[in-house]
Order: sequence, then structure tokens, then C-alpha cells
Amino acid sequence: MRRLVHHYGHLKAGLNAVRSAKLRSFWTVSGVIIGVASVILVVSIGEGIKQQIGGQLHSLGNDLITIRPSQFQPGSDSSVSSIGQFSGFSVSTPLTMKDVVTVAHTAGVAASTPLTYVGGNVKSEVNSRNAGFVIGTSSSLPSLINQSMAYGSFFDDIDAGQNVAVLGPTISQQLFDEDVPLGRSFSFHGQTFIVRGIFNQFNFTPLSQQANFNNAIFIPYDVAQSLSNNTAPTYEILARAGSVSQSDQVARRIKQSLNGVHGGSSNFSILSGSQNATDSSTILDLLTKLVAGVAAISLLVGGIGIMNVMMVSIGERTREIGIRKAVGATNRQILGQFLMESMILGLIGGAIGALLAVLIDLSLRLLTNLRPVINWRIILLANAISLIVGMIFGTYPAAKAARKDPIQALRSE
Repeated sequence: MRRLVHHYGHLKAGLNAVRSAKLRSFWTVSGVIIGVASVILVVSIGEGIKQQIGGQLHSLGNDLITIRPSQFQPGSDSSVSSIGQFSGFSVSTPLTMKDVVTVAHTAGVAASTPLTYVGGNVKSEVNSRNAGFVIGTSSSLPSLINQSMAYGSFFDDIDAGQNVAVLGPTISQQLFDEDVPLGRSFSFHGQTFIVRGIFNQFNFTPLSQQANFNNAIFIPYDVAQSLSNNTAPTYEILARAGSVSQSDQVARRIKQSLNGVHGGSSNFSILSGSQNATDSSTILDLLTKLVAGVAAISLLVGGIGIMNVMMVSIGERTREIGIRKAVGATNRQILGQFLMESMILGLIGGAIGALLAVLIDLSLRLLTNLRPVINWRIILLANAISLIVGMIFGTYPAAKAARKDPIQALRSE
């Protein structure tokens, strides 16, 4: 009971000291506020992005297999550089038509489609787009990426060799100043294309964080190759296994087939849906931990700030310490009082930092496409660390206050 009374007294004295110098106390804990808010924000944004990507991959299905070049150095060829700008990948060795055929004929592949980039100007009777994002693909694309049509229909196998096109919703509006330009035409590489359909809004681009299919025009693969004299580079092939359970096995078969075509080493990245999810999650976890670690350094800076201000406070309150000792306060009680004060500062900084992080997270949800996930365990951990920081960095000033000679303290002005 006696110990509880002492602790309550220290708590009350610490709170009174913080209240008596509110502005100084705020600036004292500003480093802790920034540190706690930064750590919580980084972790919540990282977890949110991980869940968003996980949801995207889940919507594509665990049986989707992606094949793309594994070399990510920019090539000297301008068309290859354009792939990097459009797809989000800088590749030096694009896939070939032979690779497309090899993947399609691999045992266990139920469906596949290439994504081939064709550069050039797109012009309608209303507007034009320089370096339009035109993709050559096959009729399997919508089913492979689980994307539905808003208007019209996607081209099918009987449209092979026909100048038909399907537009993303954004470029549809940009080219024709209307949402449903079905039957309208545009020119590309000197040929006229008829708009066959309009996709629904893409919430994300499959397996790429930079490309935007809402701004893309899709044309038949053979037409794309014809326009480019069979030089249009393919930056990705999507394939689907016959069943989810065979996805990893089919991915290995594709790799073996491509290795055979390329003399034993295809140098391509071939991932099943589960591997895509694992790789994305691992990379995001590492980045989140790295940035959170950097942000946590500001907690140490905040702790140093608490120590410095506590030292100044002790110098200003030397007479108070002398009076307390003169009326019977022990070194331990003085130590407890100032240690409690520094812990209160750390705890206040942690609480304000957590509140600030939650408010910023909510603002990001309302104003951006980010969906931060607030992890209450991280909030509790960050606050516990801020309390410990206050205790650690308050120990030296508190010990210094406890060792003050009462007679010398009373003599000070």
C-alpha cells in the first residue's frame, strides 16, 4: 500500500509538472510523436498494399501463370524502352512469337494469351493520342484476367486478321469524347480500326503497378504482328492451368518447354499464382520493415529530446528539489518523481502519435486509392516503445536530480 501511495504521488507530481509547462512539454515529445506516427503509418500502408495486391491476385485466380523476361535492364532498342514505360517492366529480351506458340501448346495449359506492345499514333475523327498504348492479344484475355465488358464484346477467334479494337474506358473518352463509341473508327499505322467493345473500369492492371489498362487499346495479336512486320515485342504471356492443383506443375512444364526452345536456358520468369502472391508479400514485408526501421530512429531522436529537456528542467527546479529533500524526501523518491515525469512525456507522445497516424490513415482512405490497414498490435507496441524510450532517456536526468545536495540546492536561485 505504501508503495502504491508513493507511485501515485510520483504520477500526480509528474502530471502537474507536465501541465505547468504545456508548450515545453509538447516540443519535448514532438520527436516521439513523429516517430510513433511514422512507424504506424508505414506499417499500416504496407499492410494495406499487401492486402490490395493479395486481393488482386486472388481475383485473377491461383491457377494463373505469368511468363515474362527476367532481365530488367533497359534495352537500347526504343521499342523495348517503350515496353518498360507502358508495362511497368524494363526488359532487354522480349518474348517472341515462338515463345507464345510454345506456351500455348504446353501440356496442361487450358488457355493462354500474349501481351504485345505496338507503338504509334492513334487518331480518331475527334482527337488523337501520340504513342498510343496499343496491345496485341487474343480472345482469351478477358477470361484470363477476369475482366468484364461494359459495352459491346471482345473480339474472338473469327476476328483474326480483322481491324477491330476494344478500348479501355479512359481512352474511350479521350479519343471520342463519349463513353460508348461502339462502331466508331480510328486510324493506327495508316489503317482504320472499328471499335468493337469497351471494357469496364480496371481497378488494377494485372501484375503491374505502373501500367494502366484503362488507357489501353486492344487489337488482335496477328494484326499487331502484321502492323509491325512481326517485330512487335511481347512483354508478357498469361496462361491458365486446367486446375488450381496443377498450376505449379504446369508452370514447371512451361519453363522446361521454353528452355528447350532456347537451348537449355530461356532466362524467363515463370510464376504460378501462389508464387506471385508469395513473392509480392515477401518484397512488401522487407520494404515495410526497412522503412519502419528508418522511421523508428526518430523515436531515439525523440528520446534524446526528452533527456535534454529534462536536464534543463532539473536545472530550473533545483530549489524545488532542495525543498523536497529538506522535508524528508529520499533520493529514491526524487528519482521516482523525475523518472515518472519522463515516462509520462513518452506516453503522451506515443498517444498523440498514434492518434495522428490513425487520422492520416483515414484521410488516405478517403482521398486516395490507398487502403491502409490499422494494426492495433503495432499501435500498442509503438506506445510501449515510446514509454520505454521515456524511461530510458529519463533515467540519467532523474539520477542526477536525486544526487543533488539539498543544501546546495536550497542556496540556488
